[in-house]
Amino acid sequence: MSRVITFREALNEALYEEMERDPTVLVLGEDVAGGAGGTGDTVEAAGGIFGVTHGLARAFVRDRVIDTPISESAIIGAANGAALAGYRPVAELMFADFVGVCMDQVYNQAAKFRYMFGGKMSAPLVIRTAMGAGMNMGAQHSQTIYPLLTAIPGLKVVIPSNAADAKGLLKTAIRDEDPVVFFEHKALYNKKGEVPEGDYTIPFGEADMTREGDDVTVVAMGRMVPFAEKAIDGLADQGITADLIDPRTVSPLDTEMIFESLDHTGRLVVVDESPPRCSLASDIAGIVAQEAFGSLRGPVKLVTAPHAPTPFSPGLERAYVPGPDRIAQGILDCVKGN
Repeated sequence: MSRVITFREALNEALYEEMERDPTVLVLGEDVAGGAGGTGDTVEAAGGIFGVTHGLARAFVRDRVIDTPISESAIIGAANGAALAGYRPVAELMFADFVGVCMDQVYNQAAKFRYMFGGKMSAPLVIRTAMGAGMNMGAQHSQTIYPLLTAIPGLKVVIPSNAADAKGLLKTAIRDEDPVVFFEHKALYNKKGEVPEGDYTIPFGEADMTREGDDVTVVAMGRMVPFAEKAIDGLADQGITADLIDPRTVSPLDTEMIFESLDHTGRLVVVDESPPRCSLASDIAGIVAQEAFGSLRGPVKLVTAPHAPTPFSPGLERAYVPGPDRIAQGILDCVKGN
């Protein structure tokens, strides 16, 4: 059985169920207790800036839903220590843009623990963080920095595109023995979808093919998946069909599905909200060039944001983000060899 809930509600449900299942799971971050972490009488409020942790402070003891100071380094440092001490912390960074403040704790500590301890220690922590443009939040609150973290050995990187995947992937992340960075696109929080009831997980490294066709392979991540679906559906009138692959995790990356699709279509379009230099789009294009060049009938087409900061102006931001129209044009150019 399934029901229709929002992306936000699916995440909240995953957190609640995992905290109920495993007493070592705890949540920490700025305002995750929604005011319950203060000294006043407030028991409930929003539950984080985007409301994902709403209700957890009321449902669980206070020392499992922990409000922190406004210090990303302290949040991830505390999560690292808790993970090494036998807990499974889920740390929330309000915005992915702020990961630079705690970068040493992420790439030089959490990502290295298992390797440096010779596999005798693990760091089962999750870093949840909101990313992406489309909400008019300006250049410092709208970036998609998952390429930066995908490049770091020792981290797993997850980018769900819909509510059902968000719940199943977050449960997998919490149960994983390695640090996981879980990117949530801000523009998807209110997006509704069918989500199965009860407990389920989605394995890392297994992509989802959301459309099937013959003319081109399209790989898209996060919010770009529904945009690509709209673009592909709109091209059906022109007789163009496409495989659409949602990787769901980019570290590990399901290259096998991409290669198998390319064997059939011979053409590749990669859609990425990040700027083009050192992006996931360029990474996937490079992997294909090295491992599946013989399957290509033409150049790989990248549809990305420009190499520029995210504009604050609503009109400029709409032009900045790859939308369905630009994705459709990229597919047409690839298929027609333009």
